Amino acid sequence: MTHVFHRHLNHLPPVAVGGRGLYLRDASGHEYLDASGGAAVSSLGHAHPDVLAAMHRQIDQIAYAHTSFFTTEVAEQLADQLVRTAPAGTSHAYFVSGGSEAMEAALKMARQYFVEIGQPQRTHFIARRQSYHGNTLGVLAVGGNEWRRAPFAPLLVEATHVSPCYPYRDQHEGETPEAYGLRLAQELEDTLLARGPQSVLAFVAETVGGATAGVLTPVPGYLKAVQAVCRRHGVLLILDEVMCGMGRTGTLHACEQEGVVPDLIAVAKGLGGGYQPIGAVLAQKHIVDAMSAGSGFFQHGHTYLGHPVACAAALAVQQVIERDGLLAKVRHDGALFGQMLRSALGSHPHVGDIRGRGFFWGIELVADRASKRPFAASDKVNVHLKKKAMQLGLLCYPFGGTVDGLQGDHVLLAPPYIASHDQLQQIATLLAQAVEAVVPAQAH
Repeated sequence: MTHVFHRHLNHLPPVAVGGRGLYLRDASGHEYLDASGGAAVSSLGHAHPDVLAAMHRQIDQIAYAHTSFFTTEVAEQLADQLVRTAPAGTSHAYFVSGGSEAMEAALKMARQYFVEIGQPQRTHFIARRQSYHGNTLGVLAVGGNEWRRAPFAPLLVEATHVSPCYPYRDQHEGETPEAYGLRLAQELEDTLLARGPQSVLAFVAETVGGATAGVLTPVPGYLKAVQAVCRRHGVLLILDEVMCGMGRTGTLHACEQEGVVPDLIAVAKGLGGGYQPIGAVLAQKHIVDAMSAGSGFFQHGHTYLGHPVACAAALAVQQVIERDGLLAKVRHDGALFGQMLRSALGSHPHVGDIRGRGFFWGIELVADRASKRPFAASDKVNVHLKKKAMQLGLLCYPFGGTVDGLQGDHVLLAPPYIASHDQLQQIATLLAQAVEAVVPAQAH
C-alpha cells in the first residue's frame, strides 16, 4: 500500500536506500549500475563527498531566503562561475528548480524582451517535431513530443513545428550531412516567411536531442545555418541544454561544439548533478539590458528561486568538474564508450543506429535493419528492455515513440562523468545482454 502518487499507479517501484559512485542499492539489497544518471542527471554519481560537504556547510549557514528580499553569497558565486564559463556575451544566470521551469522562464524572457523593445506583435514560437522541452504547459506546447502533448492539447498555446535534425531517418540518399543541414535551415526560413517573421519570438531547439528521439546530434553546420536564419529575421535562438549541457557531451555547453552563441540557454540536470533541484537560464547581455532599460524587472518568479542549498550543491558540482578535468575525460572516454557500444551492439540485427557524443548516447532499435522499420508500439520493446536491464542490475533510459511519437524504440545512456573504463564496458555488455533477451537476434 502506498499513498505516494507514483508515475505508474499499478506498479510500485523498488525502494532506493543508498547510493555511492555509479551504484544505487534498493531495500532488498539489489545493486544497480546507473548507466543513465536517472534521466541524464547524475554528472558526478552518487554521494560525492565534496558536494555533500558543501551542502552541509550551506545548511549550517542559511538554508532558505526568499529572493524578493535577499540574495545569498552562494547564489552570487554560482552565477559568477556560470557566467565565467558560459558562451561569450552571457551576462546573467537566472536560477530555478529544474529543466521545465528553466525553459518556461526562457520563453517568458523572450516574450518580455520583445515587449520591452517595442515589438509586442511577436507572440509565436517555432520548435521541432520529436523535441522535448519539459512538462509544464508552456513548454509542453512548444515541445514536439506527441505522446506527452496529446492528452493536454486543448490546453496548449499554438506553436509551429519543423523537422528535427534526424539524419538516420531523414537524410536523403546521396545527400551530404552539410547539405541536409542547409535543407533543414531552409525549411525553417520558409516556415518563418509563411508565418510572418515579425510575429515570431524565437526558434527553440535542443542542441543535442534528448529523450524523445534518443540523442539526435546535429549535423555539421546545421545550427550555424539556423542561427543565421534567426538573425536575418530578428528572431531569438533559445537552446535547450537541460539534458545535453553542463559537460554531458564533452564541453560545458553543447553549443560550443557547434560554434553558435544562442540568446538564451536553459540548463538543469547536470548543473546540480541530482543533489538538489536546480536549473538556470543563461542570458545574453542584450536580453538583460532591454529589461534593465525598460521595466527594470523580469515579470516572473517562483518560491524557490536561487535556493541556497541548491546553489551550494551546483557550485560544488561545477567546481569538481573543473578541478578534476572531467570535461576532457568525457571527451576522451566518450569516444571509447562509443566504440564499446558499437562493438557490443553494432552487429545486432535489431540495432538500427548508435549515435552520440561524450557520455550521451542513444541506441535506436528496429524490427528490420534494412528498411529501418520500427517495432510495433504494441510490442512495448522499450518497456520490456527497461525491466530486463534492471533485472540484470543495469539502470538505463529506454523510451518509445522515437520515430513519430507513436512508433519506434530507443535506449538512452548517460553515465556519470566519473565512470571508469571497466564500468563503461560493463554498461555496454549488460545492455547487449538485455537487448538480446528482449529482441533476440534470431527471433524476428
